[in-house]
Amino acid sequence: MRKVSLLALALAILIAGCAQQPAQVKEGGKVTVTDMLGRTVEVPEKVERVVAIGPGALRLVVYLNASDKVVGVEDAETNWPEMGRPYRMAHPEFANLPTIGKGGPNPSPNAEAIVAVKPDVIFACYIDATQADTLQQQTGVPVVVLSYGELGNFRAEEIYTSLRLAGKILGREERAKEIISFIENAYKDLTGRVEGVPEENKLSVYVGALGFKGGHGIESTQCNFPPFMVVRAKNVACEANVSGAFFIDKEKLLEWDPDIIFLDENNLHLVLNDYEKNPEIYQSLKAFKNGKIYGILPFNYYTTNIETAIADSYFIGKVLYPDKFADIDPGKKADKIFEFLVGKKLYEQMAEHYGGFKNIADVFEK
Repeated sequence: MRKVSLLALALAILIAGCAQQPAQVKEGGKVTVTDMLGRTVEVPEKVERVVAIGPGALRLVVYLNASDKVVGVEDAETNWPEMGRPYRMAHPEFANLPTIGKGGPNPSPNAEAIVAVKPDVIFACYIDATQADTLQQQTGVPVVVLSYGELGNFRAEEIYTSLRLAGKILGREERAKEIISFIENAYKDLTGRVEGVPEENKLSVYVGALGFKGGHGIESTQCNFPPFMVVRAKNVACEANVSGAFFIDKEKLLEWDPDIIFLDENNLHLVLNDYEKNPEIYQSLKAFKNGKIYGILPFNYYTTNIETAIADSYFIGKVLYPDKFADIDPGKKADKIFEFLVGKKLYEQMAEHYGGFKNIADVFEK
């Protein structure tokens, strides 16, 4: 009996150790999976009804063409502005679904409301193992935790593994493969276009007004800004040797004096307000003197909107290397990306609201 118990324990450890792998074992109409926290979860072999909680969870379900399986949504999907979240813009019907809890960076799912909509599986992002286990116990519904990896990254192994896992559970394995292939092909195309460009021939760049947990002015920036990284941009902010989003003094921006400045259009109003108060600082910058100020679409809204990040990358590439991107119309390219990932062409709507891909130097001259 002791040998049998030890064998069972060893098998349990082996299964738990296979973290971040798709479905493993089937028995009695159930599938055993290991989620992104290394939790072993038993889900129905056939899943028809789901809910998604936490930043980005519902977006992955939409990418997988499984929006028809969603039976309840967080209040964020019914109360927050949909603009800036293409997955939500493409699916206005979500606003009519029952709410199953409070959304946000620290989601508060309502166990009773979740039980009422009778989901087969709960997908979740940005919760820990204790929270996942507690919700599973409260609802009696399997909770599968997914992940985006590092914030703002549109090409992470965690995203790919989450897509494969959710795709397996939802019966969308082929779609998961298509999404991963699409992102990889975009990455290869972008990097391939700029390969071999000498550093000394590159113009220096800066991105400001980035939104991270709120809106910020020109002082908000990032070294490892994904669209810059993929097109190998010469980002002056990397001189600060800081990872993730951070803030600088305007004096530092004057010291760096980049050739080109990109601004997140969602926070452009904050930059314009500051410009009115301190015009001399902005007018001292080379980029402002030469009219090299460009607007990009915000992609960090309820974590990373991958389609928008890729679209931004193509526009930035077009600005920095016009000859390498001569065949690219950024707006049309954006629509192809939106249509593939969320099912609708949304660039015109985004551009009408935010401004779109263009030189915005003239807005500072008014």
